[in-house]
Amino acid sequence: MPDATLHGTVVQLRPAGREDIRALVQIRRTPEVFRSWRGGDDLEAAVEEDFAEVDVVAFVIELDDRVVGWIQWDAEDEPDYRHANMDIYVDPAVHGRGVCTDAVRTLARHLIVDHGHHRVVIDPAADNTAAIRCYRKVGFRPVGIMRRYERGNDGTWHDNLLMELLADELIDEH
Repeated sequence: MPDATLHGTVVQLRPAGREDIRALVQIRRTPEVFRSWRGGDDLEAAVEEDFAEVDVVAFVIELDDRVVGWIQWDAEDEPDYRHANMDIYVDPAVHGRGVCTDAVRTLARHLIVDHGHHRVVIDPAADNTAAIRCYRKVGFRPVGIMRRYERGNDGTWHDNLLMELLADELIDEH
């Protein structure tokens, strides 16, 4: 059963549906998002692939009843290593308005409170200072650099920063 709509202070996270593909493709086309999210020349196919990922729970981020991004999570369910992982992209047109911070905080709270996770991880590009700043506001801490972790749309390998949030470190504004 998919997760229900989650309500943050600024945004709401609604389970993603095929009716959101057009808006998500437009966001993925922006240079800031395209640089960090796979997709190549066929962004519609790339967004379709996101919907096909097994064991991933996906939401669109809505601001003022408009889709402004995507946030997803999955989990490692092996009891001795159990934790959740999240990933996000946000339309650059709404950067600086607290959208990313509120979306990440809302999902992290949901994963900790409703799903019982004690640890959540996220792995932004190491040079994505805005994302790293956003995640720190929620309580994520850097763990270390994952070297040549992800291949970008330019075909080269890029470093990512592994960040983690322990349940008692969540900076919650609710």
